[in-house]
Amino acid sequence: MSDLLKNIDARTKLAGTNKLEILMFSLGKDLRTGREETFGINVFKVREVMRIPEITRAPEMPAAVEGMVSLRGALVPVIDLAKYIGMEPDGQPGIMIVTEYNGYTQGFLVRAVDNILRLDWSAMRVPPEMLVAELGGLVTAITELKDKRLVMMLDVEKVLAETGHFGSDEMIFKAVRHLGKENRTVFFADDSSVARNQIARTLEAMGVKSISAINGRRAWEELSRMADYADSSNTPLREMVQVILTDVEMPEMDGYMLTRKIKADKRFNGIPVLMHSSLSSSSNQQLGKAVGVDEYVPKFEPQKLSQTLARLLA
Repeated sequence: MSDLLKNIDARTKLAGTNKLEILMFSLGKDLRTGREETFGINVFKVREVMRIPEITRAPEMPAAVEGMVSLRGALVPVIDLAKYIGMEPDGQPGIMIVTEYNGYTQGFLVRAVDNILRLDWSAMRVPPEMLVAELGGLVTAITELKDKRLVMMLDVEKVLAETGHFGSDEMIFKAVRHLGKENRTVFFADDSSVARNQIARTLEAMGVKSISAINGRRAWEELSRMADYADSSNTPLREMVQVILTDVEMPEMDGYMLTRKIKADKRFNGIPVLMHSSLSSSSNQQLGKAVGVDEYVPKFEPQKLSQTLARLLA
């Protein structure tokens, strides 16, 4: 099954083209609804796909955390995604997808994997508000296949945060320092509700104002409106926003494409772009630099984020 991912290194060339590849998978048929939904995960974050090894159960774990497995000497937590989303599947999971997010490795139990789908981020749509409310923000994007099936991208950052991967809020915000300067504004874009909340709390702790968008397209639309207003009012745009912070993976327009647009528009000269992503490998950082990113900070590290912002906002 790992043959599905054997060309993953070559896939880095997708960066900056607003394209992605997703590994599709199923959690089985939900006995309550009689439906079998299709989910997706970015191939960049998948290390391998394998049969489920022996799981060591551990006490006092969150309900969806099945325990741990040993992979090449490392202990990896295992999460049953069907249990996490509250499904009643018609059988047991048979596959484990090993993923890496922001340096954290974990296994997700699923019923079956399908294939790898290559598509444009513009084909990934923001889910309807009703679905967002029903699933608590768990689905960040949806695309429709030729056979009319819908593929839902899960907010894995939300899954990991709610299963205890990133520590308590009190711990991660403890070291954030107040900037001590007035009239500083950061514009940030991220499709994950968990990430947006953490960014907002970091900026609040720093005493910095913020404007946010839920994906790259909406960010570009809002930034363009701000630039138009700055032109019409003869106000330097940099007086309105001092740093632009962007995620990489977002429906409709990703962070690489957003950065390209910003850097190609002279009105944004002098406003640094900070990329904030769980795709934190050195290769991804180099891809960010290639499209003009000024700084790169891993997600879920508010202290590092605040230190970088403090330097850019000074």
